Formats: sequence, structure tokens, C-alpha cells
Amino acid sequence: MGSVSLKIGDGTARFKRATVCSSAVNILMIFSVISTNLFALYAFTSSPKHHQNHIFHNTHKNISLISEQVSLILREIDSSQKKLAKMEKELLGYETMDISRPNIANELKIFLQHHQLPLGKDSRTGITEMVASVGHSCEKSADLLSQYMTYKVSGPCPDDWSLGQKLILRGCEPLPRRRCFAKPVPKVGLSPFPISLWKPVSEKILTWSGLGCKNFECLNKKKLSRECVGCFDLANGYENQKFVKAKSKSDFLIDDVLALASGGIRIGFDIGGGSGTFAARMAERNVTVITNTLNIDAPFSEFIAARGLFPLYLSLDHRFPFYDNVFDLVHASSGLDVGGKPEKLEFLMFDIDRILRAGGLFWLDSLYCTDEEKKRTLTRLIERFGYKKLKWVVGEKADTANSGKSDVYLSAVLQKPARV
Repeated sequence: MGSVSLKIGDGTARFKRATVCSSAVNILMIFSVISTNLFALYAFTSSPKHHQNHIFHNTHKNISLISEQVSLILREIDSSQKKLAKMEKELLGYETMDISRPNIANELKIFLQHHQLPLGKDSRTGITEMVASVGHSCEKSADLLSQYMTYKVSGPCPDDWSLGQKLILRGCEPLPRRRCFAKPVPKVGLSPFPISLWKPVSEKILTWSGLGCKNFECLNKKKLSRECVGCFDLANGYENQKFVKAKSKSDFLIDDVLALASGGIRIGFDIGGGSGTFAARMAERNVTVITNTLNIDAPFSEFIAARGLFPLYLSLDHRFPFYDNVFDLVHASSGLDVGGKPEKLEFLMFDIDRILRAGGLFWLDSLYCTDEEKKRTLTRLIERFGYKKLKWVVGEKADTANSGKSDVYLSAVLQKPARV
């Protein structure tokens, strides 16, 4: 029947015309495909009725199962979202107190109420409400806290500062604000600065409620701490010689320490500063020092203020309310001995490091070492910060309470490095 030739390059490709046999084969294949499709169509359209019902029933059943699974998934998603929202509130402090419980003071409920942000959700933090600032551990002392918040609005506050301090020492810090007037104590006879630094303070201007001692004579007979033995006697005893006259080699003189500072010392922070004598000595040298203290067994805060100095009423478990790298000097003595696990001291040391500027001085003043292991632990901790040791002395002091016995103390002046 002939052929068609196609020249490609120098060769020729030839395609033979279709023969009768090949055409028949093609027709047979087409017929097979059509007949197969028709048979399949017939099989689906001519199924028995009961079979159709069975398929419909199964389909309906499957749809129901899928619907139930979808509903279950949606309920799980909703539950998870609620749990996440609750966790977020707990982390942000939204749910630290259950104000629905009975015997909760109404003022506490009002203070802890959430307030919507005036402009809606904050785009940066995602917070939609203002939450009252109150310590998370207050939940453990809810009854005492409710007692603290029971008062007459716009009336005089109860004489309960010792109750507030008890809450602070239990970790309920900060305390909630109150809408009452603190008891006024007439401050008659305050001396002008700088005479106030060393002039004896009148007992009449201090608050003695909640304290075992009611006068300075009682206080000066007590050993309130290792640094506060007779520390309220500014006229006699050793208090007016501290930091200018050494009793042992672990006592550094204040002028010697100031001479070690690079860039000068202008502002400082004293941790556990007793009656404020360190701040007084610094004030004589035109250095402003804030003294951290609580009124443990004595009116420390009022006494320090009466000397014309700055007391900060705060426990050492509270993060220091200062910005980073602001102090030229941090002074710490027995207040650094927080006890408990080493991690507790680490948290405190890192916060001290945070507020101390690069090149600033950390003065560790006669820290009592109960044993050699504690001294090694403290030494290893200090070395982790990479401070330069300007002075480092381990010495002994006679224990006035136990005659003939000497205690071991560590004193050091350390300079904070400039970290990259």
C-alpha cells in the first residue's frame, strides 16, 4: 500500500501505511474499552436496593463518626485554649489570689481587681489588663494579708507594721497598697544635716510598738547581729570608730577602700547596714549611700532616717529596685549570709553584680565563715564573676558573746570587670 519516507540528515525514516489487519486490531481494542466502561456503569446503576441501603447506611454512619471526632477535637482545642489562657494569667500574676474565698477583706478585693487597659490590648506585650502588684507568696498567707487589709477607708491605719513585716518575711512582697493614713509620729528635735549623723537620736520620735525593747538602753545590751552590738549608741562604744579605726586585720578603713576606686565613688548601696554608720561615714565624704534594712527587733529604718540618711525597707529576697550598672560601690557584711542552699546566695550575688557598674567596687566586709567549706564555697562563687581582687583578707575576731573563742571572717574589696 506504499509508504511515507522522511529524510533526516543523510538517512531516511520510513513509516508503512496501516494494513487491514492492524486496523482490525485497533478497532477491537476500542470496542473492548467501550464495553468495559458500559459494564461498569451497568454494575453501579443496577445494584440491588438492599445493597444501596447498606451503602447509604454505612455512609451515614461514617459521617456521624467523623462529626463526633470533629466535635471531640474542637472541644479539646477549646479546653487547651482555656488551659493556656489560665497558665498565661498565672505566669503574669493574674490569678495569684482567690478573692472569691470567704473572709477576704473587701479592700483586698478592690485592690486586686483587674482593670482594662484604656486603649485595649497592648501590641507589644499582649496584655489587656492592669494587674495589682502583690507578692505571689501572699497566697500562702491569705488570712494574714486579709487582716492587714482590714481597715477604715480614709481613716487611720491600724498600728500593725509588725504584721506587714511578718508578711514580707514570708515572701509576701510587695505588700498591697492601702487607703488609710499611717500613724503620725511627731519628729520633734531632729538635728540638721550633717550634725544629725552623730548626734544621739531621741527615743520619742521612734515607733516601739511590736518590739521587745522599748528604749535604747535595752537595745544596746542586745546582740542584734554580728555588726550591731550597741550600734544605737552613737556617743559611746565602738560605733563612732567603725570604718576609721580597725579592731582586726579584717577591718578595712574607709579611706583606704575609696583610694582603690577608679573613676571615683559617688553613690553606693549598703546591704544590711545596721544603724546606718557606713552610710554616715560615706556622707562625710560626700558619697550618697542607700541602706537596705528591715526592723528586725529594732527601729532601724526610723533611726537611719533620723540621722539624715536614706533607708530602704526591703528584704534580701526582693529584686533590688534599681536599674542596671548604677552604683559605684556595694557594701555588704552579715546581710550577705542568707543561709539555705548555695543557689540562694547565687541569686543575691547576681543581683549585686547587676546593679554595680563596671569598674565599681564590691566591698565584702567581715563576712562570717562558719567553717572552711563555707569559705571555699563563697570563694568559688566570687571567682565565677571574674572580679579583680584589690584586697583579700581572712582573719579572726574575738567573739564577745563567747570569751576566749575566735571566729573566722572574710573581708575583700573586689572590682567588677568590664565584660564584653
